[in-house]
Amino acid sequence: MEKQMNGLKHRAILVTGGAGFIGSHTVVELLEENRAVVVVDNLSNAASLKGSLPPAIVRIKEIVTTEQSEKLYFREGNYGNTDILNGIFQEFEIEAVIHFAGFKAVGESKRLPLMYYRNNVAGTLYLVKAMEENGVKNMIFSSSATVYAEAPQEKLPLVEDSPVGNCTCPYASTKLFIETILKDVVQADPAWKVLSLRYFNPVGAHHSGKLGEDPKGIPNNLMPYIAQVAVGRRKHLNVYGTDFSTVDGTGVRDYVHVVDVAKGHTAALSALSSFKSGFRAYNLGSGKGTSVLEMVSAFEKASGVQIPIVEANRRPGDTAIFYCDPQRALKELGWKTERSVHDMCEDLWRFQKKNPNGYVSDCKEN
Repeated sequence: MEKQMNGLKHRAILVTGGAGFIGSHTVVELLEENRAVVVVDNLSNAASLKGSLPPAIVRIKEIVTTEQSEKLYFREGNYGNTDILNGIFQEFEIEAVIHFAGFKAVGESKRLPLMYYRNNVAGTLYLVKAMEENGVKNMIFSSSATVYAEAPQEKLPLVEDSPVGNCTCPYASTKLFIETILKDVVQADPAWKVLSLRYFNPVGAHHSGKLGEDPKGIPNNLMPYIAQVAVGRRKHLNVYGTDFSTVDGTGVRDYVHVVDVAKGHTAALSALSSFKSGFRAYNLGSGKGTSVLEMVSAFEKASGVQIPIVEANRRPGDTAIFYCDPQRALKELGWKTERSVHDMCEDLWRFQKKNPNGYVSDCKEN
């Protein structure tokens, strides 16, 4: 194989979904730690041109040093494809898998639940089976705060032992089901080590402006929608619910910079070496809430652009306040957020200005 030297396999981290928003930022952090990385991604939610590297992978190589970029290997395909996985495990000595891949649109999951269960849950089963058959039993799982059950304000902030379940959409259910499967796997085989990172609201972009969130179609999340309004791709921002019991009537969420989230993965990876065995969940959040209107105001200050808003009714399942206690991650992983709401907005605007149409310009035929 091309990456074997004198019969020895190249040691690497396998990252599923590494061409996506959080995955690509994490790949940068891994490379900057001088780790070798193999990315497998079918590009179902990423800009690409057939026969070429996806723009996110190209830009990762531009951000890191030449020496670091030579440690990045890309394999296009579905992360649940056994042939692709076995090929990777035969070619490389995989130390651990960071599992990002999966569909993630809340609204779409309600319309197409079976597609979500098939891709997210069944795909993970194939991945875990391939890992087990190839003797790789270390995983960092990209989970979500949506696994938590709705909690009254007196039960906030959410901790890792807060009740889970009663998920409001199939996407959230797939994350909870996968966590349950992984818990059962480690219960059956103590050689497994699984750290599950429950993100709250990752936003922002790489400070270079080269990497950011580039959703296909209409954005499902607040901040990319705001950015597209600011750059002229959308006419206004719909604010769903202005009568919550919050500081200004709009929903309050825990926002965290995507680079901080990426660093959470490298911290978890480092912690695996001393982690004895089992399953452990960690909240990745700032530990404080910011309302929709506060985020709009912060983005206006960072960009100098006024964001027109239209008030709309609440959506089913929306809660007033949702934020976490990230102390377990601090105590056990040595991780905490370092970037402010202003940093999130400033970095997101830099990416959006440089890429008004997202990565699409990198995907045009010459």
